[in-house]
Amino acid sequence: MAKFFRVFMSVLLGLVIGSAINMALITVSGKVIPPPAGADVTTMEGLKAALPLFEARHFVFPFLAHALGTLAGAFVASLLVPGKPPVAAYAVGGFFLLGGIANVILLPAPAWFSAFDLIVAYLPMAWSGYVLATRQRRT
Repeated sequence: MAKFFRVFMSVLLGLVIGSAINMALITVSGKVIPPPAGADVTTMEGLKAALPLFEARHFVFPFLAHALGTLAGAFVASLLVPGKPPVAAYAVGGFFLLGGIANVILLPAPAWFSAFDLIVAYLPMAWSGYVLATRQRRT
């Protein structure tokens, strides 16, 4: 039971840290790459209406937010889990993947971005976070 609790808490902390990084990158994205003129991206309805105006460059920060948030969360969870099983990293990646799927359903982003985001930003980043944490433990 103690091991399960520690895995659960490591996943929870990974989700919190990954979500914080995700939101930080989304918050700063509009300052680095401004939205199209006249687009209101402060509400879900405004974002839905503005998505057809977005160029490929407008999807860079959302992808980075998803990928780096998952990577950091999986890394932290993997560092804290007892032993070296990748279960915590994949749990974090799985939760973020569920969020990504919900995002694809709720926001009509281009198909190329939705596919790229779902394929690259979640489970591969969870695996990468696990690998980085394993290497960090060795040093």
